[in-house]
Amino acid sequence: MPRFKLTVEYDGTPYCGWQSQTSRGAVQDKIEDAIEKFCGQRLNTQAAGRTDAGVHGLGQVIHFDTEKDYEPFRVAQAINHHLKPNPIAIVAWEKVDESFEARFSAKARHYEYQILNRKARPALDHMRVWHVAQPLDAEAMHEAAQLILGKHDFTTFRASICQANSPIRTLDRLDVTREGETVFINASALSFLHNQVRSLVGSLKMVGEGKWSPADFRAALDAADRTACGPVAPAHGLYLTQVDY
Repeated sequence: MPRFKLTVEYDGTPYCGWQSQTSRGAVQDKIEDAIEKFCGQRLNTQAAGRTDAGVHGLGQVIHFDTEKDYEPFRVAQAINHHLKPNPIAIVAWEKVDESFEARFSAKARHYEYQILNRKARPALDHMRVWHVAQPLDAEAMHEAAQLILGKHDFTTFRASICQANSPIRTLDRLDVTREGETVFINASALSFLHNQVRSLVGSLKMVGEGKWSPADFRAALDAADRTACGPVAPAHGLYLTQVDY
């Protein structure tokens, strides 16, 4: 059976997350509806990773199989047509070998979190950034972030409902930079725990505000205790930007 790999961009604001729900209000549901309208089959898609309600996608990757062979460009264009008016788009497409798995073939996942750091609330970027009016020290946040790179027990930065078998993860990148009024936090790893990036961002904000030192941030990791985590950052500032294979 032909297997297709598609890269998906979406605004997560109207949806209950990536994963299909009985309410059919997930991003996955809308894509599978569009595929069914195109080829007449209800096909299951597999994604590189689940995103929570409100989280956005710039480089989500999915795969699915069809009984009939199609040109990849035709598949993408047909799905995009039937996705209207949903804020979801297929931005890259290719046919792949049946050994390819969107989730299990991934070598790295990359996320970006955006904080609008100014007094005035966002108008054009409403629900696409986290508005923080209090001045943030991005350099101190970056210094703190470098203290937790590598393989650790991330229990502190893991949602209580996380279903992963182990809290051990290897964090390859956690960079904090500022461009004008926007603070960008970029995280990369093979895989992440549920709410891990948002938990890290919320605690880094504590450092940026001067409420925590970089050493306090590291101590929170070492505590391996969820109660040591700072407030979790809201979903709407988070983007799944890329998946490496």
